Amino acid sequence: MEQPVNDSRKAIALFLLITLAFSSVYYFLVIHTGKLGSGFGLYVSGLMWSPALSAFITCKILKRKISSLAWGWNKPKYQLWAYLVPLIYALVAYLIIWITGKGGFYNTEFVTQVAKSFGWAGLPNGVVILLYFIFTGVIGMAGSLATGLGEEIGWRGFLVPELFKNNSYTKTSLIVGFIWAFWHFPILIFADYNSGTPAWYGLTCFTVMVVSISFVFTWFRLKSGSLWTAAILHASHNLFIQNFFTPLTKDTGQTKYFVDEFGAVLPIVCLITAIYFWTRRGEVNQPDIEEAPLQVAA
Repeated sequence: MEQPVNDSRKAIALFLLITLAFSSVYYFLVIHTGKLGSGFGLYVSGLMWSPALSAFITCKILKRKISSLAWGWNKPKYQLWAYLVPLIYALVAYLIIWITGKGGFYNTEFVTQVAKSFGWAGLPNGVVILLYFIFTGVIGMAGSLATGLGEEIGWRGFLVPELFKNNSYTKTSLIVGFIWAFWHFPILIFADYNSGTPAWYGLTCFTVMVVSISFVFTWFRLKSGSLWTAAILHASHNLFIQNFFTPLTKDTGQTKYFVDEFGAVLPIVCLITAIYFWTRRGEVNQPDIEEAPLQVAA
């Protein structure tokens, strides 16, 4: 049993080292400019695809097939729920923010900008918001999926099943969650990937949120047997929070301490969501697919 454990550890170490090597190039480029949107966003796209490139190279070195990264679509219900779950926890978080007055509904300036950009200037603001939500949730998903997939090929396509061979669902979720959070730290600390709160505050909120949703991502990946569930989760999370709910929220003075991935509300809602999926951790030992189940630690 010792040899498979050692082989798995070597595979994980190799993957993480290659990921760090690729990521460091983009860390430097983003930090040099200090802005996440520098290079027309291509630096961030490159960073997000670094885990995927690492997974491909690691598979090549270890003589594994790229197909081992779980490309199958499998049961569509998991893809549908992967799309809906981030929308649900984001909606709950922002309803709390709007109802408590920590942020206002809605940002008139943003809605006016949307209406002007789409040619909807003559429509009522409520209709503009609804149409923008539909366009964002349908057409915007393609662009968000294109970048989110890069991370998920690495994190959930390679790293999660590799860790799960010798660890429990809980330990796998925690390890991947912290690695995933720490991977973001350089651009959180040295660039503008934050909402303007003190660094310690933003890092704490972000880390709690990422480690929490790692439990959700891991559950869907293992239960569905498909990396596409994780990619859709990632794309849906980024899309609705960054492109819809946060810009739609009006600043009421201290709003930055409560909204987005760096405020206090979303991490709390994500933590509650994580606890729910943790209570269903036993289900991941029986993947809902036709393939043979993964071998897990006792």
